[in-house]
Amino acid sequence: MTAARRDRPTPRGLLLDLDGVFFVGDQPVPGGAEVVAWVREQGLPSLFVTNTTSHPRTSLVETLAGFGIPATADQILTPAVAACELLAAAAPGPVALYVPSETAEEFAGMTVLDPDDPSPAGAVVVGDLGDGWDFGRLNAAFRQLSVQPAPMLVALGMTRFWQGSDGPNLDVGPFVAALEFATGVEPVVTGKPAAGFFEAAAHRLALPADQLVMVGDDIRGDVAGAQRAGMSGVLVRTGKYQASDLGLGISPDATLDSVADLPQWWDGPS
Repeated sequence: MTAARRDRPTPRGLLLDLDGVFFVGDQPVPGGAEVVAWVREQGLPSLFVTNTTSHPRTSLVETLAGFGIPATADQILTPAVAACELLAAAAPGPVALYVPSETAEEFAGMTVLDPDDPSPAGAVVVGDLGDGWDFGRLNAAFRQLSVQPAPMLVALGMTRFWQGSDGPNLDVGPFVAALEFATGVEPVVTGKPAAGFFEAAAHRLALPADQLVMVGDDIRGDVAGAQRAGMSGVLVRTGKYQASDLGLGISPDATLDSVADLPQWWDGPS
């Protein structure tokens, strides 16, 4: 565990990443369930914040339960939830969804276009389709973004990759980048590392940013993103963490071997 001095107000709340922090693939990170129990025993305001777009919150609740971590959908903030709030406020019209069918349930109540529907879209929403991506589907999104006036390009995060039990896998970021390059439409990002995502999390906990600590395995999306939003960022050496991360010019407020070390760091000297 590598701690760092605290030159910010005493932290009062926690934002906790999921994939790579509490589980990697289908394997739990040892001690994770005990840490969540500790957080709740301490009465610390907390929220699970994840860039996962391949599963809705109902599925994430089931996943956490399987690892001994009870949670409700309201205790999880995902890019899809943030995107729905954005779209409701912007009222752009029909949306074209490039997300897994399960995740589409988060967009219930909105008018959704099929990829081959010639009707103009108000927004094109891009998430992690994984093996669902092929040339035809990516090209359909390109065509929907190429009309004038161009619809919004809503990116459910800009994560480059995620770490599975079989190795690294491309996430949503590279596909959004391809669409932006091809169309010139700048994406509106509703997941990490966008400041708006962290601000939405802080709003839910009713705490100022400088009293929140983000714990994650992605030094760019979790740590740097949180720090730009005015929060502390704690990096764990599980999930997608690589030793080379610490040479990128990003300085975590602490680096822990795993989330299991969080209570010791939290209760340590200021």
